[in-house]
Amino acid sequence: MKLSKRLETIASFVPEGSRIADIGTDHGYIPIHLVQEGKAKHAIAMDVRTGPLLRAQSHIQEAGLIDEIEVRLSDGLLKLEKDEADCVVIAGMGGELMIHILEEGRRLWDHVPCWVLSPQSELHKMRRFLMEQAFFIEQETMIKEDGKYYVVMRAVRKSVGDGNDGREISYRYGKNLLQTKNPVLTEYLVKEEEQIKGILNGLSAGESMAAEKRMRELERELSWNKEAQDAMRGTDEKTGTAGTGKLCL
Repeated sequence: MKLSKRLETIASFVPEGSRIADIGTDHGYIPIHLVQEGKAKHAIAMDVRTGPLLRAQSHIQEAGLIDEIEVRLSDGLLKLEKDEADCVVIAGMGGELMIHILEEGRRLWDHVPCWVLSPQSELHKMRRFLMEQAFFIEQETMIKEDGKYYVVMRAVRKSVGDGNDGREISYRYGKNLLQTKNPVLTEYLVKEEEQIKGILNGLSAGESMAAEKRMRELERELSWNKEAQDAMRGTDEKTGTAGTGKLCL
């Protein structure tokens, strides 16, 4: 099965030989691909809605994988048992919803060694939540597809000494992405800077209290963006090092 770049990237984060649970499976493409490629031994395609599950079931039947992939109606992780999966995939939804799903599935945290996550919004909230709840993001990437930016991360339960460096830019943009000078993040930061400046130029100081508050928020976001760009170039004083990262645009 040919996957989109986003789904292919998500699938690539799943360890070989996994038993996966795909939460919010939609069409069931990720479990089908993983089983077809021999990367997953067994999969559970889960969704809170019957419509997507019926579509997934149809695609699974077409692929001849009804014995390898189970379809299950479930609100997030609620119907997943502790010994049924060693890798959980949650993708294609907002960060706050994903955090809610993870909180509701807290009983599984120490029983599932691998969590592949791809939030479509509130990335800084997701990263902060993971750190505060003793997860460690061991791998992370950013890709661009059809003009949109996507982040994929793999999290595990944290060992002593692992974790975020506590800087706001690490929550907002990803410690791993900054350290590896991810080229898509470089492009994203330039575009974000342009967008923030454009909004700021459209606001007038003294226009209203709401406008002034929004201006302060944007100026703070602009300072984080600049700090992240400095880190990508290797000129961030807080890193204590000089690098060779260059802007793509």
